[in-house]
Amino acid sequence: MIQVVQQGLMDTIQDAGRYGYQHLGINPGGAMDRVALAVANSLVGNDMYEAAIELHFPASAFLFETDAMIALSGADFGAVINGRPLDINRPVLVSRQTVLRFSRPVSGARCYLAVKGGLVLQPWLGSYSTHLKAGAGGVEGRSLKKNDRLHFKAGSIPPSWLRGKEAVALPWTADVNHLYTTKSLIHTLPGSQWSLLQENARKQFTSAAFRLTEQSDRMGFRLNGPPLAIQPQKEQLSAGITRGTIQLLPDGQLIILMADHQTTGGYARLAHVITADMPALAQHMPQQELHFSMTDEKAAMAKLWKQEQDLHLLQNACKLRLEEWLQQQPA
Repeated sequence: MIQVVQQGLMDTIQDAGRYGYQHLGINPGGAMDRVALAVANSLVGNDMYEAAIELHFPASAFLFETDAMIALSGADFGAVINGRPLDINRPVLVSRQTVLRFSRPVSGARCYLAVKGGLVLQPWLGSYSTHLKAGAGGVEGRSLKKNDRLHFKAGSIPPSWLRGKEAVALPWTADVNHLYTTKSLIHTLPGSQWSLLQENARKQFTSAAFRLTEQSDRMGFRLNGPPLAIQPQKEQLSAGITRGTIQLLPDGQLIILMADHQTTGGYARLAHVITADMPALAQHMPQQELHFSMTDEKAAMAKLWKQEQDLHLLQNACKLRLEEWLQQQPA
């Protein structure tokens, strides 16, 4: 098991999310960056969307009470094991009584910690993801706190794999650059109320720069940019919304709905971020700049298909490398 010895800003258990309950007011939730979740799990031989720990900086510190195989992916928070630097996107063996800490934010907004075999958790509505508002899923439906203990499904790894060392990085890494779209350019599809934007506002949407504000979190990313004007309209009824929906607020600014979004909303739905670009968007930090570009459904589907195909190829490659390495280890 691992123990939380220092509480982080807002670290939770997340998997791919729970679907099929939005009509009941329960959003899917899940990992903000599904690519990083899949990579971390693939590196340790898990199913791609096995539950893992989603970390925000400053992140929690973890004491390993048993030997384990772990991997980190997504943001680089300057991970160290007993003070020694630890690479992301690489499987690592760690020995019992070592401590994993995160020293500084190097790049990205969210890091994912996966453990070989996964974590022992109780599912809620078919998912282990933490639903903070409902107080369900994950660890008692809340973020991790000091002294929490998380058990491993697979138990401890053989001590012989470590050869008496505190940590051993296995000799391969995952190349993740091709799994993300261009991080500063976010592709969108027109929403049901795109036509309400005035002509000048439509041009601003695809030409202006927008920045994430400090009021950005797992519920939504608030943007700061030129105020966008819409045609005079009657009050809109609330309607279903989803992750990636871009809404226009009364002050003319935009908000992009993220993993913990509400299930309905009455603000104008101008556009939708394509699914393939959501992982790159999830790694944006406050004050980071982004631009929007319009695309079509065919191109959006092609990007998503290619991303999923590349993730499965990576998973298979990791599985083969891990099997080859295990065959070389002493019994």
